[in-house]
Amino acid sequence: MCGGAENAKINTMKYVVALGANLGDRQATLTNAVSAIAEQIGSVLAQSRLIETEPLIHPDDSQPTQPSYLNGALLVKSSLSPAVVLEKLLAIEQSLGRVRSLSAQRWQPRHIDLDLIVADDLVLSSPTLVIPHPEMHKRRFVLEPMCEVWRDWRHPLLGKSTAELLDGL
Repeated sequence: MCGGAENAKINTMKYVVALGANLGDRQATLTNAVSAIAEQIGSVLAQSRLIETEPLIHPDDSQPTQPSYLNGALLVKSSLSPAVVLEKLLAIEQSLGRVRSLSAQRWQPRHIDLDLIVADDLVLSSPTLVIPHPEMHKRRFVLEPMCEVWRDWRHPLLGKSTAELLDGL
Protein backbone atom coordinates (compact mmCIF):
# COMPACT_ATOMS: atom_id res chain seq x y z
CA MET A 1 0.00 0.00 0.00
CA CYS A 2 1.14 3.53 -0.64
CA GLY A 3 1.05 6.80 1.26
CA GLY A 4 -0.01 5.63 4.72
CA ALA A 5 -3.10 3.77 3.57
CA GLU A 6 -1.89 0.80 5.60
CA ASN A 7 -2.64 2.83 8.75
CA ALA A 8 -6.24 3.57 7.79
CA LYS A 9 -7.59 0.19 8.99
CA ILE A 10 -6.71 -1.57 12.23
CA ASN A 11 -8.14 -4.33 14.37
CA THR A 12 -11.50 -3.35 15.76
CA MET A 13 -11.30 -0.88 18.64
CA LYS A 14 -13.81 0.69 20.98
CA TYR A 15 -13.87 4.47 21.00
CA VAL A 16 -15.64 6.96 23.24
CA VAL A 17 -16.78 10.09 21.45
CA ALA A 18 -18.01 13.03 23.53
CA LEU A 19 -20.81 15.09 22.01
CA GLY A 20 -21.67 18.68 22.78
CA ALA A 21 -23.65 21.60 21.34
CA ASN A 22 -24.79 24.95 22.70
CA LEU A 23 -25.98 26.85 19.61
CA GLY A 24 -28.95 26.31 17.32
CA ASP A 25 -31.18 23.26 17.59
CA ARG A 26 -28.84 21.32 19.88
CA GLN A 27 -30.93 18.14 19.99
CA ALA A 28 -31.27 17.91 16.19
CA THR A 29 -27.58 18.64 15.66
CA LEU A 30 -26.53 15.93 18.10
CA THR A 31 -28.98 13.46 16.54
CA ASN A 32 -27.49 14.20 13.11
CA ALA A 33 -23.97 13.78 14.53
CA VAL A 34 -24.82 10.35 15.95
CA SER A 35 -26.24 9.25 12.58
CA ALA A 36 -23.15 10.50 10.74
CA ILE A 37 -20.82 8.75 13.19
CA ALA A 38 -22.73 5.47 12.71
CA GLU A 39 -22.56 5.84 8.92
CA GLN A 40 -18.94 6.98 8.61
CA ILE A 41 -17.03 5.59 11.59
CA GLY A 42 -18.58 2.43 12.99
CA SER A 43 -21.25 0.72 15.04
CA VAL A 44 -22.71 2.70 17.93
CA LEU A 45 -22.69 0.17 20.77
CA ALA A 46 -24.11 2.54 23.40
CA GLN A 47 -25.38 6.09 23.64
CA SER A 48 -25.74 8.07 26.85
CA ARG A 49 -28.65 10.31 27.64
CA LEU A 50 -28.07 13.98 26.88
CA ILE A 51 -27.43 16.22 29.87
CA GLU A 52 -27.66 19.99 30.15
CA THR A 53 -24.39 21.49 31.41
CA GLU A 54 -22.92 24.89 32.08
CA PRO A 55 -20.31 25.99 29.51
CA LEU A 56 -16.63 26.40 30.26
CA ILE A 57 -15.80 30.09 30.01
CA HIS A 58 -12.26 31.12 29.14
CA PRO A 59 -10.83 33.47 31.81
CA ASP A 60 -9.93 36.07 29.15
CA ASP A 61 -13.37 35.96 27.49
CA SER A 62 -14.87 39.45 27.22
CA GLN A 63 -18.38 37.94 27.30
CA PRO A 64 -18.51 35.66 30.34
CA THR A 65 -21.88 34.12 29.48
CA GLN A 66 -23.00 31.71 26.81
CA PRO A 67 -25.86 29.23 26.34
CA SER A 68 -25.90 25.91 28.19
CA TYR A 69 -24.64 22.79 26.45
CA LEU A 70 -26.26 19.50 25.74
CA ASN A 71 -23.59 16.85 26.28
CA GLY A 72 -23.50 13.12 25.78
CA ALA A 73 -21.22 10.25 24.84
CA LEU A 74 -21.12 7.36 22.39
CA LEU A 75 -19.33 4.04 22.57
CA VAL A 76 -18.38 3.19 18.99
CA LYS A 77 -16.76 0.04 17.57
CA SER A 78 -14.65 0.69 14.49
CA SER A 79 -11.84 -0.79 12.45
CA LEU A 80 -10.58 2.72 11.60
CA SER A 81 -7.41 4.02 13.19
CA PRO A 82 -7.65 6.79 15.82
CA ALA A 83 -6.20 9.31 13.35
CA VAL A 84 -8.85 8.45 10.76
CA VAL A 85 -11.62 8.55 13.40
CA LEU A 86 -10.46 12.04 14.40
CA GLU A 87 -10.35 13.14 10.75
CA LYS A 88 -13.91 11.91 10.23
CA LEU A 89 -15.15 13.58 13.43
CA LEU A 90 -13.71 16.91 12.27
CA ALA A 91 -15.39 16.50 8.88
CA ILE A 92 -18.72 15.68 10.55
CA GLU A 93 -18.37 18.79 12.72
CA GLN A 94 -17.75 20.91 9.64
CA SER A 95 -20.75 19.41 7.83
CA LEU A 96 -22.93 20.34 10.83
CA GLY A 97 -21.81 23.97 10.89
CA ARG A 98 -18.68 24.03 13.05
CA VAL A 99 -16.15 26.61 11.92
CA ARG A 100 -12.67 26.19 13.36
CA SER A 101 -10.35 29.16 13.38
CA LEU A 102 -6.76 29.33 14.52
CA SER A 103 -7.41 32.82 15.89
CA ALA A 104 -10.55 31.83 17.84
CA GLN A 105 -10.35 31.78 21.60
CA ARG A 106 -10.83 28.41 23.32
CA TRP A 107 -14.20 27.33 24.69
CA GLN A 108 -16.35 29.50 22.45
CA PRO A 109 -20.01 28.65 21.75
CA ARG A 110 -20.47 26.09 18.99
CA HIS A 111 -23.09 24.27 17.00
CA ILE A 112 -21.27 20.97 17.52
CA ASP A 113 -18.27 19.62 19.37
CA LEU A 114 -17.10 16.04 18.82
CA ASP A 115 -14.12 14.89 20.87
CA LEU A 116 -12.32 11.57 20.65
CA ILE A 117 -11.89 10.74 24.34
CA VAL A 118 -10.52 7.18 24.45
CA ALA A 119 -9.55 4.35 22.13
CA ASP A 120 -9.61 1.12 24.16
CA ASP A 121 -6.58 1.28 26.46
CA LEU A 122 -4.40 3.05 23.90
CA VAL A 123 -2.06 5.84 25.00
CA LEU A 124 -1.16 8.15 22.13
CA SER A 125 0.40 11.59 21.98
CA SER A 126 0.94 13.30 18.65
CA PRO A 127 0.77 16.92 17.53
CA THR A 128 -2.84 16.40 16.39
CA LEU A 129 -4.22 13.79 18.81
CA VAL A 130 -3.79 12.88 22.47
CA ILE A 131 -5.54 9.76 23.78
CA PRO A 132 -6.87 9.49 26.41
CA HIS A 133 -8.12 13.06 26.16
CA PRO A 134 -5.81 15.01 28.50
CA GLU A 135 -8.63 16.85 30.33
CA MET A 136 -11.24 14.09 30.48
CA HIS A 137 -10.65 13.22 34.14
CA LYS A 138 -11.40 16.83 35.16
CA ARG A 139 -14.70 17.23 33.31
CA ARG A 140 -18.02 16.05 34.70
CA PHE A 141 -19.69 16.77 31.32
CA VAL A 142 -17.41 14.11 29.80
CA LEU A 143 -17.28 11.57 32.63
CA GLU A 144 -20.98 11.47 33.52
CA PRO A 145 -22.14 10.49 30.00
CA MET A 146 -19.08 8.26 29.52
CA CYS A 147 -19.99 6.43 32.72
CA GLU A 148 -23.30 5.47 31.10
CA VAL A 149 -21.62 3.95 28.03
CA TRP A 150 -18.38 2.47 29.47
CA ARG A 151 -18.42 2.60 33.26
CA ASP A 152 -15.63 0.04 33.82
CA TRP A 153 -13.12 1.42 31.28
CA ARG A 154 -9.80 1.98 33.08
CA HIS A 155 -7.65 5.01 32.39
CA PRO A 156 -4.32 3.53 31.28
CA LEU A 157 -2.29 6.32 32.91
CA LEU A 158 -4.32 7.03 36.06
CA GLY A 159 -5.37 3.42 36.74
CA LYS A 160 -8.95 4.38 37.62
CA SER A 161 -12.24 3.36 36.06
CA THR A 162 -14.60 5.88 34.52
CA ALA A 163 -16.83 5.52 37.59
CA GLU A 164 -13.87 6.13 39.93
CA LEU A 165 -12.81 9.21 37.96
CA LEU A 166 -16.37 10.58 38.17
CA ASP A 167 -16.58 9.84 41.91
CA GLY A 168 -13.28 11.71 42.37
CA LEU A 169 -14.62 15.01 41.04
